[in-house]
Amino acid sequence: MSGGDWLRLIVLSVLWGGSFFFVSVAVPVLPPFTIVLARVGLGAMVLALMLLALRIPFPKGREVWIALAVMGLLNNVVPFTLFALAQGQISSGLASILNATTPLWSVVVAHLATRDERMTPAKALGVMIGFGGVAVMMGAGLGDGTVWAQMACVAAAISYALSSVWARRFRMMGLRPLSTALGQVTMSSAMLLPLVIFIDQPWTLPMPSATVLGALVGLAVLSTALAYGLYFGLLSSAGAVNASLVTFLIPVSAIALGVLVLGEVLLPRHIAGMVLIAVGLAVLDGRLWRKMRAARSGVDV
Repeated sequence: MSGGDWLRLIVLSVLWGGSFFFVSVAVPVLPPFTIVLARVGLGAMVLALMLLALRIPFPKGREVWIALAVMGLLNNVVPFTLFALAQGQISSGLASILNATTPLWSVVVAHLATRDERMTPAKALGVMIGFGGVAVMMGAGLGDGTVWAQMACVAAAISYALSSVWARRFRMMGLRPLSTALGQVTMSSAMLLPLVIFIDQPWTLPMPSATVLGALVGLAVLSTALAYGLYFGLLSSAGAVNASLVTFLIPVSAIALGVLVLGEVLLPRHIAGMVLIAVGLAVLDGRLWRKMRAARSGVDV
């Protein structure tokens, strides 16, 4: 990757890692559906402006919008809400570590749901090591009252994995990546609005502070709209494999923000689990192993 690609990757990891920080700021004050609606609703407005500025066509057609609704449910509504619920009980750093299991679940889902992405022995080993990390983090805390929150994060990661398989159809539909992003957050907003009106009723709550409102804006503009723009630019210039490296970096920025700004503390078992998940992801990715083999044989990769 070029220097510019590495810069995009680092900035993207900070933006997506920052989403866990922003949610932690907002969740003590606002209900989950309201937080998520603010994220996708404001994000949709910013993305719409981006598409207009770049002269990218908006999604069209009933079939396309139905597919976008499913994508919005799997990639936004379900995982965003589950993380918002979970972060009322666990730290942003721990939530980001569990989010990093998404590629592990993606391998399992792709193996079960597709014919061209079967699980290899190396991938199976990476998945088992990564899931061992999840077991380490959760197994010792069965009585601490946070297991349900950790399970919610795991369920969110599974939802992301399902969305990654569902997203394959948009290339065949000829839909541009930013159009897909706009379509899914638009449909997510439509699904969340009734839930906010009938369940959260945020107008009955005290006016949030400037800090909380700033967190919502950051969540929508930085961690959603801008992050999508950077991600799809990175996909275009560096490819999907290199772009997937962001998974390794998101917990770093999320943990740093949580510890330095929010005063969060990770337990030893959380750190041990994070290490196992990172090893599993490295095995799954395969590049480190290939470089080690190439170094021994004196071949450039």
